[in-house]
Amino acid sequence: MLLGGEVVLASSYAGNLDQNTLERWYMPDEAAPHKCTWMSFIASYEIWSEEQVPEVHYDLATIAKTVAKYEPVSLLVGKDDYKIAEELLGGLRSHSYPVKLVGLRMNDLWIRDTGPTFVINEYGKKAAVNFNFNGWGGDQVHEYDAKIAGFIANKSRVKTIVSNLVLEGGCFEVDGQGTAILTESCILNDNRNPEKSKVDVENEIMKLLGLNKIIWLKGIKGKDITDGHTDFYARFAKPGVIVASRDIDESSYDYQITRENIEILKSAQDARGNSFEVVSLDTPWDIETRYGTASFAAGYVGYYACNGAIIMQKFGDKIADRQARKKIAKVFPDRVIDQIAIDGIASGGGSIHCATQQEPMV
Repeated sequence: MLLGGEVVLASSYAGNLDQNTLERWYMPDEAAPHKCTWMSFIASYEIWSEEQVPEVHYDLATIAKTVAKYEPVSLLVGKDDYKIAEELLGGLRSHSYPVKLVGLRMNDLWIRDTGPTFVINEYGKKAAVNFNFNGWGGDQVHEYDAKIAGFIANKSRVKTIVSNLVLEGGCFEVDGQGTAILTESCILNDNRNPEKSKVDVENEIMKLLGLNKIIWLKGIKGKDITDGHTDFYARFAKPGVIVASRDIDESSYDYQITRENIEILKSAQDARGNSFEVVSLDTPWDIETRYGTASFAAGYVGYYACNGAIIMQKFGDKIADRQARKKIAKVFPDRVIDQIAIDGIASGGGSIHCATQQEPMV
């Protein structure tokens, strides 16, 4: 909660500092150095179809092994999936960096939304914001997922910041220098924050994430379970540079909104008064249809920036995959571009970014 314009911290493990310590925090850019990446290894038959489950398991292992080429991975896994995880990972010590299995019961894999948002301060301390995950406005069972943020904070031995907002990590993008992009459709939504105005939300999230400027995109309510997450539309590649999705399918409900997003971002300024370079990534036309297409997330902005690399998707559309990779490589010239297919996860409406959560290095 907030007291006197500062953030109040709740202790969740023995040996923590005074829970009433008042400090200023900010969320680093995702491309800043990481201590590790957190993931959730689960594909429940209660949520995923019989055809999707084995492919989702395989995709999660693929992401974990790919990230582990560049940094450590902490992989939450329940007892029902533990053996599958061990088998698909091919030995936990076979990667450049360790993949650590951490036992926990969960509902689903989207740790970008269920996990905590890590923040740091100028004194080298780290904390974790719990945004009170409620199953994307009550659209999905979340009894166990609602506990993940606190669990990870405890495992990371950092304090938990108690928020008055209900958000998910996919709702916002930050540049690490005081600017954020948010979508109205998911945050200013009665299924998450009833009776809270835009000013109410801005006042708190600015304190929680160390922001001075918020750029709002409209988004679309009710078309997907997230109500239009920011990280499906636009990402900060670095301060001053935004990567934005542009839907090429004229029949898609995202066709017009993605074009509106690009125009909003082109006319916006960051917290320092600077305009943005906006790099548009066209969505692929050809996708894998074996696992279902109703919720398929076909877009390239759902990449993940880990230490020294960008892990991004490919869909089998050779022209679109190549063009997207070329643009991402130009935006991140000093990083390896590692492009992988995760069609099972994409068929459930998510991306590599949705399945990962960074813990920054301090």
